[in-house]
Amino acid sequence: MSRFEQLLRAVVLAWGKTDQNGDSARRGDPAWTPLLAHLLDVAATAGVLWDRHLPPHIRRRLTEAFGSGNEATARQVVMLLAALHDLGKASDCFLGQWQHGRGNHQSKLVAKAWEEQARTAGLPLGDDLARAFYARHEHITAVALPRLLGCPCPECGGTGERHEGLHDAGVLLGGHHGHIPNPETVERARAAAPASQWQDVHAALVQAVTDAVGLDLGTLVQVVHPVRPSARVAFLYLVYLADWVASDTEFFRFRIHTTPVTHWWQASLQEANQAVRVRRLTRWQARPTTWAQMWPDTPLPRTFQTDGMRLVPTEGQAMIVVESDTGSGKTRLALWIAHHLARTCGYSGLYMALPTRAAGNQVAQELRKFLQTTLAPGEVRDMAIVHGTAQATDLVHQLVDAHQAHGDVLTDLTSAVETATCTDVSGTAVLDPWYLRRCLALVAGFGVGTVDQIALAPQGSRHWALRLGALMCKVVIIDEAHAYELFQQNLLNAAVEWLAEGGASLVVLSATLPRSIRDELTAAWRRGLGTTGDDDGSKGPITVVDHHGQLRRGGPLPENPQTPKLLTDIQLSTDTGDRNLVATLLDQARNGGCVVVRSTRIDPCRSRYREAVQLAHASGWQPNEILILHGMLLPRHRLLLEARLADILGPGPEGKRNTNRPNRLLVFATGVIEQSLDLDFDHGVTDLCPIDVAVQFRGRIHRHPVNNPHRPPWCQTARLTMLWQPDPDGLPIVEPPDFDAGRPLGTYDGLVYAPYVLAASWHILTQRRDRDGMVRLQTPRDSTWALESVYGDPLQAAGKVQGLLNRTRTAYLDTLADEALQAEARIFRPYTLRRRTPVATYDLASGQAQGDGDTGGLTGIAAVSRLGEESVDCLILYQQPDATITYDHEGLLKADLGQRSPSRDVLAYRRQQKDLLANTLALPTRWFNGRRGLPPTTDWPKHPQSALRNKHVILVASDGTCLSGPTGRLRYDHTTGLERM
Repeated sequence: MSRFEQLLRAVVLAWGKTDQNGDSARRGDPAWTPLLAHLLDVAATAGVLWDRHLPPHIRRRLTEAFGSGNEATARQVVMLLAALHDLGKASDCFLGQWQHGRGNHQSKLVAKAWEEQARTAGLPLGDDLARAFYARHEHITAVALPRLLGCPCPECGGTGERHEGLHDAGVLLGGHHGHIPNPETVERARAAAPASQWQDVHAALVQAVTDAVGLDLGTLVQVVHPVRPSARVAFLYLVYLADWVASDTEFFRFRIHTTPVTHWWQASLQEANQAVRVRRLTRWQARPTTWAQMWPDTPLPRTFQTDGMRLVPTEGQAMIVVESDTGSGKTRLALWIAHHLARTCGYSGLYMALPTRAAGNQVAQELRKFLQTTLAPGEVRDMAIVHGTAQATDLVHQLVDAHQAHGDVLTDLTSAVETATCTDVSGTAVLDPWYLRRCLALVAGFGVGTVDQIALAPQGSRHWALRLGALMCKVVIIDEAHAYELFQQNLLNAAVEWLAEGGASLVVLSATLPRSIRDELTAAWRRGLGTTGDDDGSKGPITVVDHHGQLRRGGPLPENPQTPKLLTDIQLSTDTGDRNLVATLLDQARNGGCVVVRSTRIDPCRSRYREAVQLAHASGWQPNEILILHGMLLPRHRLLLEARLADILGPGPEGKRNTNRPNRLLVFATGVIEQSLDLDFDHGVTDLCPIDVAVQFRGRIHRHPVNNPHRPPWCQTARLTMLWQPDPDGLPIVEPPDFDAGRPLGTYDGLVYAPYVLAASWHILTQRRDRDGMVRLQTPRDSTWALESVYGDPLQAAGKVQGLLNRTRTAYLDTLADEALQAEARIFRPYTLRRRTPVATYDLASGQAQGDGDTGGLTGIAAVSRLGEESVDCLILYQQPDATITYDHEGLLKADLGQRSPSRDVLAYRRQQKDLLANTLALPTRWFNGRRGLPPTTDWPKHPQSALRNKHVILVASDGTCLSGPTGRLRYDHTTGLERM
């Protein structure tokens, strides 16, 4: 028997996973599986993912980094390295956890028997595993691997030069649980598995995997050079995915340690193939199709859509910026472009990012239509909706059922915190609950969600490389690119640079994109490409940057007679109070008209709604003709309201008039109305707001031309009334009150929008009024003028308005500078800014200080997708007079608060989780501060029911009075939402 064979007899006794949830026992399999078996499972899975999941451009980057240009070699090397991610589990501190860590008595007895058997076989366990020096196993991998793979440096026990590539690979594998470690962390792990104790075992594990994948171990020192930043991210992405797939006990069975290792390898190959197939982790096979086939309800593309189709490059990655009015068909053009790029570049899928959750829910419907016509007959793909309340929608749960109808077993939804998955009823797209697990939604072939996922990708939050790697495999569409603050815009610029470097393609859509943002996005894209390219000087609303960095433009110009034009009258009116406003609107729309009043904040929105309700009866209006929509409504109530609005004010079938459209309606809403629902109003009113917001909001007025002949006489012209409050000098009040500065008058709208932007928007509109006091705005002709006037060079004006502009602009620039600094402090870039050299692997180190991307971390360091105050999720339930707890104020939906397990009754569990989420609302942390702040959640009563553990619970009476939690301090009404008393 050779030395290696003797070692192997001991090595197979090192356990890699134990049967914590009982899956293996239910199959009659062992209570643990050897570490070597799991390593082989991951190697096999990495190979299958290389073949079926990774797009060609990612394989090319990995081939360059791990194969010196030879793809077959790179595939073997990546399989080996991916397998060795858990090498550090062969250590006292890890192996001792089974017996000396958490676990029931029976499990510890099995662990004790395992330890005796392992020692007898010769596994070099320490004398006292309970007191072993501790380090995380992935960090032990990082410190041990370079030596085992042939690095000759003194740090690895040799006398030669340091092999940076092998050390980089080790550090990257040290990040496979979410955070790439720093040098101090790696060095500390050296003491947890001394080479004198574990060198032979580690070497045997390496050799066993090397033999299985058919690789010469000596090859690694020649071919492992992961210099390119995107190659490092892609490698870690593949390791994440291979490890998670291979850890799925639904497909990978525990091995018996006495059976031949060659049998394990054959089983690993078979199970990896099955797992990748069932999880549908295969590239998008975009088949040839025409526009008419893709969009049968609009078989002829519009002029600007045709121009956009012509401009898209015939090969290579690209960035396309499409600027066009709302309702012009940008989304359909973007999906056509994504399909084209998938055909020419082989992308694995697409992700559509929008500024709000509601917008994502709407666009998901369009993507479903797209998939119905573009996927091959019978093809089934996963499509994820990526935001926190997706599981509160009926759609998501219907689509889980659609997945089950295709023969797949439902799995545990416990960890589905930030994602959900959506499908269409035809079965072409389905929900596999596996993608509900944390961070996995972006891996699904198709996704619609918020832009937060892209903004988090270049930050050091946990699993940032998984987010970024998944996006690099796709076509990414960013919609409404004008709607992001500078902090978020800077994060997006960094993400765009990574996407360009990683070979992805990007489509940016906007109705009101300032030139500065467009230039920053294209500059970031070119930085990622490493080239500036040429600008041919052409003009048009569609900008294309190809894979050489060449920039050209096209599409119908504003002065072109064929260019669709939107005409809007903007009337600047002084705000005379809520009662006068409401009385006027009720009278104007008495005989017909669907009107929307957009408030910047919730309190004015609620005040105006209540005035309308009080005046309704006297004006001949019914209560159900007056609605209110804002962000402090429970999802249970808000989703129903959004569905009702979409039903009565949305488009009709196949471009026809919506037969459900009411004769009159008055809707009070906040800013959610202009970035979400596809609604058509006859007239709109808004508080003073930035010019780009006004143009975007205008897109909800006279949106569907089919309704034009039926609009009431008083609103035949598309008109937007903008309300403003004058100060004693006749200037708009745009700043919050500041008593220290002697400014008692103020508006808290200035905390939502920059006062300078409000003042500048008011000024340019005032200067453009005609004799009738109207601003005749025609887009796209006036779009550039309007945006650049506000967001370009400083405005010059005469009189007192100049003082207002100067003062507020100074504060505005200070705020922008602070946002830029905060973003820069969090960003990971692929290259240094000065010399454009690749950043070092250790420059990508992260940790607990950055948090999980949506929770945790230190203030000022934690990864966040947007600035603004934090919030606290609270569960709001009703307590009826007989003490029954219900989900609704009427007491018809009794709350299920018992212990529900997805493994025992998955349907009851799903219903419970959906209902709890539908009754969850985020309270801003400012409500807990100050003299009238709410009591801290730690002082709220604890509830004994199983479902309420670890939740912040607010109980309210049927009339909305707060009974428990911040008792008497809050009130919830199912119509007007949550408010402080």
